[in-house]
Amino acid sequence: MTRLRFQLVTTLRWLAILVPLAVAVGSASAFFLWALDAVTLVRFANPRLLFLLPIAGLCVGVIYQIFGKSAVAGNNLLIDEIHQPGAGVPRRMAPLILLGTLITHLFGGSAGREGTALQMGGSIAAAIARFLKLDPAAVRILLMAGVAAGFGSIFGTPVAGAVFALEVLVVGRIQYDALIPCLFASLVADWSCRAWGIGHTHYLVNTVGALTDHWLMGKVVLAAVAFGLVSYLFSTMSHRLGDAFKTHISRPELRPMVGGVLVIGLFFLAGTADYLGLGVLAERPGAVTLPALFTSTHIPATAWAWKLLFTITTLSAGFKGGEVTPLFFIGAALGNAVALALGAPVDLFAALGFVAIFAGATKTPLASTVLGMELFGAGNGLYIGIACLIAWRCSGSKGIYTSQRIA
Repeated sequence: MTRLRFQLVTTLRWLAILVPLAVAVGSASAFFLWALDAVTLVRFANPRLLFLLPIAGLCVGVIYQIFGKSAVAGNNLLIDEIHQPGAGVPRRMAPLILLGTLITHLFGGSAGREGTALQMGGSIAAAIARFLKLDPAAVRILLMAGVAAGFGSIFGTPVAGAVFALEVLVVGRIQYDALIPCLFASLVADWSCRAWGIGHTHYLVNTVGALTDHWLMGKVVLAAVAFGLVSYLFSTMSHRLGDAFKTHISRPELRPMVGGVLVIGLFFLAGTADYLGLGVLAERPGAVTLPALFTSTHIPATAWAWKLLFTITTLSAGFKGGEVTPLFFIGAALGNAVALALGAPVDLFAALGFVAIFAGATKTPLASTVLGMELFGAGNGLYIGIACLIAWRCSGSKGIYTSQRIA
């Protein structure tokens, strides 16, 4: 009886902690998604804002130089603190990353939104942990729940959010001790985000027929190898360009300014604004957007490479945001090109590239498989799982998060 009472008290205690955390993170994600669409529409209406990107970069750099401190490490700080709680995740991380990301998108930087959601979730979780004076073991679980809530609510994929929070910490090993708190927090955060009337992008992918189509399976395997190699290319170029900025530009606040100049140069080279910003909303009819990659057969074969260059330049220079949505774009664009070259279904291969490159770059094949099944349906689950696993194995040993450990 004593043990049962202890378990009941512990469960109620965790519910009292996780529900406010998840509601707060889901509400923050809802505001962020609304604001992100708003600043994107402002940029569409004022395309010359792009030429102020270097000044915007300088502002972001100065803000982080003055107020950022440990928050500059971003997602890697979260991973480090989950591995070994120490100095803690600062409360200022949430407002700083929100402001920095909105500035990046307002002026045309190519970045994502997952980094913002994860850091807001981790910052809110850390603030609650400090207020309640939790012990290090509880802090670790609460930080993981905050990460899960951020991921699940920003993409509308609560199960993938929970698995991602468990899998991203150590390459090749999942720690299940926080599974239930992460899943609960991710579900409640997703419900909270939707309760504000915020919707998520929908992708229509037809279910392929019998799995006995050996030719199709062979094409999937071939495409998955390409997805893995591009994941490796993205991670390697990101780290090397980031190191180059640090080596040649000693003052951190000047790096985003230089990066803004380079992004403007890429804009003139590409001859289109399709690779700026998030890449989800269309600025003009026929624009290359993430939803269009699932249906159009007129996408430039080099679209994935352009988006890769725009994103690596933006983020390596110190602009804020995330890598995941651009990775989705890069993968779907490459999948579109591979499908047209191999005579395969465009929607299926765009979906496979969408999750497989994410699997390779973040070293989370299981979370990526679950993500694909939540977004595109379970009917193509076998193809999704095979593509994610092969891409993961072909993407090298290191991903985009330098604080990940290897089992």
